Amino acid sequence: MKNLLLIVLSALMFWTSNQSFAQAEEEKLDLPGDNLNLYAVLKLFQESETLEGFERKLNEEDSEINNLDLDGDNQTDYIRVEDNVEGNLHTISLKVAVSEREDQDVAVFYVEKKDDGEIWIQLVGDEDLYGKDYIIEPNSQSGTVTETPNPGYSGNREVEPAAIQQNVAYVSSWPVIQFIFVPRYVIWRSPWRWHYYPSYWRPWRPRYWHYYYGYHYHWHYYYNGHFRRWPSYRNPVWHTHYYGGNFRSRSVIVHTRYTRGDYRATYSRPSSAREGSALFVKRYPKAPTTRERLPSFDKTGRPVITRPSTGRPGTTRPGNGGNTRPSIERPGSGNSGRPGTSRPGTGRPEVTRPGTSRPSNPNPGVSRPDIERPTRPGNPDVSRPTPRPEVTRPTPSPRPEVTRPAPTPRPETSRPNIERPTRQTPSARPVPAPRQETPRTSPAPSGRQQSSPRSSRETDRP
Repeated sequence: MKNLLLIVLSALMFWTSNQSFAQAEEEKLDLPGDNLNLYAVLKLFQESETLEGFERKLNEEDSEINNLDLDGDNQTDYIRVEDNVEGNLHTISLKVAVSEREDQDVAVFYVEKKDDGEIWIQLVGDEDLYGKDYIIEPNSQSGTVTETPNPGYSGNREVEPAAIQQNVAYVSSWPVIQFIFVPRYVIWRSPWRWHYYPSYWRPWRPRYWHYYYGYHYHWHYYYNGHFRRWPSYRNPVWHTHYYGGNFRSRSVIVHTRYTRGDYRATYSRPSSAREGSALFVKRYPKAPTTRERLPSFDKTGRPVITRPSTGRPGTTRPGNGGNTRPSIERPGSGNSGRPGTSRPGTGRPEVTRPGTSRPSNPNPGVSRPDIERPTRPGNPDVSRPTPRPEVTRPTPSPRPEVTRPAPTPRPETSRPNIERPTRQTPSARPVPAPRQETPRTSPAPSGRQQSSPRSSRETDRP
């Protein structure tokens, strides 16, 4: 049972890590919410003093935050801010009037003040624009804005694990938070609606998404340093009440346009990312990320972000363009371009043992000429602390010529001549005398007279 429980927990942790990694690479959702960066919205909310000022700044063209065009009229939409209060719980919704009768929720702030004074705040993107459970919250653990940007951030969003939910993020020092919790606070609900907008607002043609992304890419040092993605809701009861009550507004027009793929046209200009990046550098020349290069984009227009290497220093081998190790050459290799690597004091002098040398010429009377061996060219002079003593070999004494006495001739011995009878070959052999033929007598006829045969015709005669 214990083993089964460990296996289930391990699988759950592995799945959670994979989900975190997948969300960490979400720079392009392929949803309408790509044109409203919620990190920028939360940053503006942190800097605002009132909800009215927050709404006005959110809809200004110079802020480069609102880039939504949900109704498809090729003009940016006006985002309204509405606060619904229930005791110490504020539900601040961001809405867009898509038509005269339909509104679409874009995102919602969940802000709650606890009895001990702690404040919980989360910004949740609507499921129709950002997908399910797109949650961002402050990354600070104190009431003061003294967060330090993460120096190891590589441009992608990081998702905190769900194991440390006990660390509650509260920001009681934000001006807008102090404003909405004062006793004389007047609940703000935007008075504007379809075709009735403030006089200071002028819609503009929305940017391509890559232009929008190129501008906000350089804010990653602040976005990731102060805010973070969070996988769960601080108050699940509030989430159920919000999605099940009358707070949330949904538009059929937005759903239809997304199903048809009308929002894909905003991803057709990857080259415009440089223009957005140039605008950021022009406005904030002293920002620490002005010299950072934009990531490349794949065929679908998605930015390709590589994580920084986590290898230990000194463990990676340099490539072709890096530092190369000095080449090592052993003495006597014949390459004069590289120094030898012989260690000083390690050479041993040659020692000749007496009585072991052999004469160089084994054949007497024949002297071999002296052969000069060619010196090896190009060997560098290597200085050593102890010079190698020069050892001269004694020239071998020539072997004395030994003359062998000539062999004495053997005495000649004469053998007596033995006369052997000569074999006579007959000149002519005697011809034998011819034999005399004696006439043969014919044999006497036998007593039985030989009857001559008769024909059958003669015997048949009467």
